[in-house]
Amino acid sequence: METLTDEVVGAAKLPEKALRWIIIIVEYAIILSLVLVAGVVLVHTVIDFVRSRGAFSLTVVAAIDGILVVIIVVDLAHTVFARLRTSAFPVRPFLEIGILAGVRDILSASAHLTLGGPLPQQDFNNTLISLGVGVGVVVMLLLGLYILKLSRWSKDGSTNGANHIDG
Repeated sequence: METLTDEVVGAAKLPEKALRWIIIIVEYAIILSLVLVAGVVLVHTVIDFVRSRGAFSLTVVAAIDGILVVIIVVDLAHTVFARLRTSAFPVRPFLEIGILAGVRDILSASAHLTLGGPLPQQDFNNTLISLGVGVGVVVMLLLGLYILKLSRWSKDGSTNGANHIDG
């Protein structure tokens, strides 16, 4: 026979369960939105590449940039989906996504410098600063990835699960 206390505890858990379902629905909506955005960017990139009448080198750089954006967005969707399935916050995929985004910025800045023609001094300086910041971000994220890899191995050679933070 249930007591009054059991009924109160059961009623208190109802809003918590509803909130969890709302969060799950929002997470799935985010995943679907990311996949939709990736698809739209990919189609737009391919159409722009095929229809482009400009300099071929600039067209290729723009296509690579668009494809890298698609890869980043798909990786984000995959990471959010993995988080939803495991109830753990994966750290490594976010470091990898950051590295990929940094490399994309580096490629974009270097293409701007080499293929964009002569630049005014201010634009040249801004592009160099962007390039330097991109390289710095990639190096720091690579260092973080290396530290994460080192922390995954214990003295006996087994992994200790440092690839994620339990949620």
